[in-house]
Amino acid sequence: MTPGPGDLVVGVDSGGSGLRVALARASADGLGPAETVVSRTPVRTGDAGIDAGHLLEQLLPMVRAARDRTGPDGPGGAGPVAALAVGAAGMGTLGGRLRAELPAALADALGVRRLALAADAVTAYAGALGQRPGTVVAAGTGMIATGTDLTAWRRADGWGHLLGDCGGGAWLGRKGLEAALRAHDGRRGGSPALLAAAERVFGPVAGLPGRLYPRSDRPAVLASFAPEVARRAAEGDTVAEGILGEAARHIADAAEAVCPGESAGGTDIALTGGLFGIGDLLLVPLRTELTARLPHARVVPPAGDPLSGALLIASALATDSLRLPADPTMLFLTGDGREPATGR
Repeated sequence: MTPGPGDLVVGVDSGGSGLRVALARASADGLGPAETVVSRTPVRTGDAGIDAGHLLEQLLPMVRAARDRTGPDGPGGAGPVAALAVGAAGMGTLGGRLRAELPAALADALGVRRLALAADAVTAYAGALGQRPGTVVAAGTGMIATGTDLTAWRRADGWGHLLGDCGGGAWLGRKGLEAALRAHDGRRGGSPALLAAAERVFGPVAGLPGRLYPRSDRPAVLASFAPEVARRAAEGDTVAEGILGEAARHIADAAEAVCPGESAGGTDIALTGGLFGIGDLLLVPLRTELTARLPHARVVPPAGDPLSGALLIASALATDSLRLPADPTMLFLTGDGREPATGR
């Protein structure tokens, strides 16, 4: 089934900073202008995973508000919702309630039958590269690489700040603070410049463990020190430069692990996320690493963000043009009487 002239698709991006919803007219040729609504309240996560009820409490009024502002005929004049795609942080491991509860709830509330529930890495991929094979590295506070040859998904890292996310913002901040503490102790590998920066930002480093360890937002606090590492590297601090070089190697490790088999024309790698705002201090060694490991790959700018990726997935689902592979945790699909996806 292809959408009617006024049918709409909805993309949703749920993360640590809140919820974003975009609504646009669907078309086999692309998307019309999007209407976007933003909530600064993150969806709750508990022992049972992502809270489906809390997501719906926010999502449904946001979709209705966007719909009321869409179309020349005023409120409600934009037609039905043909498909909806949700990209959520933690969908793979914490999305059980969403997969169990959202299909029926959204069918009842909005009449939507075609639904995609995606890991945020998948919507980041779709936003950056669309529906072609390749690799996307998303690096902010954390770091994850996702790749596909359009038959299956591969992911590397994304294991959180205690077990992984190597090369991400929290990792960079932690390594910078480690170098500061080495300088405080007089151990090799320390950086007096990073020690001075740490004490300016956090106070005396002797009290840092007591101030840092109990915090529930520890990854964000660690990541807040990553810009200081970059600044010290820009000033010529060799320890800070070495940390950025190590980060580049870790990021390249993840990209190499998921990159699909290269065709004669090569493959595309897109780098997304706020960490790459550090600029050439990180990007130059990273491109060097990627060229050495994946000589036929091209580093390309991302076309869009995770919200635009969710909207693209919804439009492709509505128009029977979805090429990205279904997966029980990465990209879970329902619609048109089909059973929930079990992967392929």
